[in-house]
Amino acid sequence: MKRLILLSLAVVSLIASPAARAAGKIKIGLSFSDFATERWPIERDLMTKQLTGMGFDVISQEAAHDVKLQNDQIANMVTQGCKAIIVVAEDGDAAAAAVDEAAKKGVRVIAYDRLIKSPKIAAYVSFDNVDVGRNQAKGVIAKVNHGNFVLLGGSPTDNNAHLFRAGQMEVLNPLIKSGKIKVVADQWVENWDAANAKKLMENILTATGGKFDAVVASNDGTALGALEAMKPAGLAGKVPISGQDATAAGCNSIARGELTVTILKDTRKLTPLACELAGALAKGQKVAGLKPYKLADLTGDKKFTGTVPCKFLQVYQVTKDNVKKLVVDSGFQSYEDVYKDIPNAPPK
Repeated sequence: MKRLILLSLAVVSLIASPAARAAGKIKIGLSFSDFATERWPIERDLMTKQLTGMGFDVISQEAAHDVKLQNDQIANMVTQGCKAIIVVAEDGDAAAAAVDEAAKKGVRVIAYDRLIKSPKIAAYVSFDNVDVGRNQAKGVIAKVNHGNFVLLGGSPTDNNAHLFRAGQMEVLNPLIKSGKIKVVADQWVENWDAANAKKLMENILTATGGKFDAVVASNDGTALGALEAMKPAGLAGKVPISGQDATAAGCNSIARGELTVTILKDTRKLTPLACELAGALAKGQKVAGLKPYKLADLTGDKKFTGTVPCKFLQVYQVTKDNVKKLVVDSGFQSYEDVYKDIPNAPPK
């Protein structure tokens, strides 16, 4: 009898233990293309904190730019019982296979910031990425609206890179057609890698003899890589160049007068949106506030059929004139990071 009582108490203790309680929680997966990009580890931590606070178990993995590995990781999350997965796709085409398999098993996948080219995704949350491109081009031509231009696109496997380019060309094409602008180099930067951007810019400097008047680059990392190559040629701070993401390094470069414009995408709004959607979808609840978009329109490719529920947030152009107000005063980046080693910085 005593043994039976002790056994019963042990069972009760097991049920009440944190490990046992965790085992009963709904699981949500986070799949990231890489953590080399500055924003992704930050957003991983924010998502983990919020979802854990909402009572979910969180499984997070990073694919280090390996397309197959990311698909395997998504499949493993499904096997582990995740009811919803938030995915930052390395390759929006390749990830579609993993999403389709997950959907067959009732797992809801949210494409986060980058589109996954499948009508099976439960939602796509991002920013107005075409407007990102518009603002990049506008920021550059506000300084120089004629002459030789260099275009540095993002990773060709990222659908966003093509949306940025579409927005850039809306602004640039009229000037190109009128003959005011000539594109003397057009390159895409694999993996959004700053080192790749630096090498490409070194080649462009050689090919053009440094004879270009502006650079439309698609994010801060690629812009800063290009600037590293431009500094020895005396072009940093003289040739306007765009970026994106309002990173600490990018904003510091703006404060130094080298990077001309970056685009603020306030991820503090995107991350909670994705977490709230993931939580509702994981529980089988209906979600509101999403608008259907044709996949063909999102990709610019008519071969894609079906629609995707989407939510796009506003973006903001950041320059030296407003970086303190938009980025520092809002708390997106710290004063110390933005104005590091900047003489005569504005007061806090």
